[in-house]
Amino acid sequence: MTMTSSTSVRSVGRAAYVPGVHGTTQRSEPRKPAPTRRTDLGPLATIGTPMTFAAGTPLLHEGAPADHLFHITSGVVKVYRTLPDGRCQITGFLFAGDFVGLAPEDVYLSGVVAIGPVTASRIPRKKVEQLVEVSPMVARLLLQRACSELIAAQDQMLLLGRKTAPEKVASFLVSIAHRTAGDLIDLPMTRTDIADYLGLTIETVSRTLSRLDADEIIEVDRAHIRIIDAEALQELTEGA
Repeated sequence: MTMTSSTSVRSVGRAAYVPGVHGTTQRSEPRKPAPTRRTDLGPLATIGTPMTFAAGTPLLHEGAPADHLFHITSGVVKVYRTLPDGRCQITGFLFAGDFVGLAPEDVYLSGVVAIGPVTASRIPRKKVEQLVEVSPMVARLLLQRACSELIAAQDQMLLLGRKTAPEKVASFLVSIAHRTAGDLIDLPMTRTDIADYLGLTIETVSRTLSRLDADEIIEVDRAHIRIIDAEALQELTEGA
């Protein structure tokens, strides 16, 4: 790999940065990836039906009756919304430990498709509603999931509305690293999926990844990305 000029992404990421303070104040320690979330399903574990989905198989359809929840046990799925003219917007990627299918009404507001092989536990919605009435644990678990979805939606609004292309790509990689708890990231989603999620073109995503690779912040090997400089990548997400 070759190093770029002093105006590279790496040089931007190296500037000392403390939110709300200008100057050369010493930088805080880089954030470490959080471990992959493990969910204790409690009573929900006894009413789910194990299912497997091949790549490209829908778990649920946008606008279909919201009869079930799914707890992802392995693999990755993408969540999408469709516009009236047929255009599709990917709104998120979900991993093992995540729930999908929570709906405020009687129909699913989003569609969900398996990116690669996926296993999940399918849980009847009616049984979940019955458990909520008698189990504070289940009610708390679903409330936590609803809050997580709200936070994710707010983060997505910030990402799409205010961040530059390098900041968007860096934020995406950091978020995946937090979920997988390691410096080696597998990206089962296509560059097209990533571009759609980030509101960028495929060319911009590929160019930005190549730039980060050249600056030795990451190392790209097709669908595998190794984070070399986690501190610089984190700083880039913050606009430093």
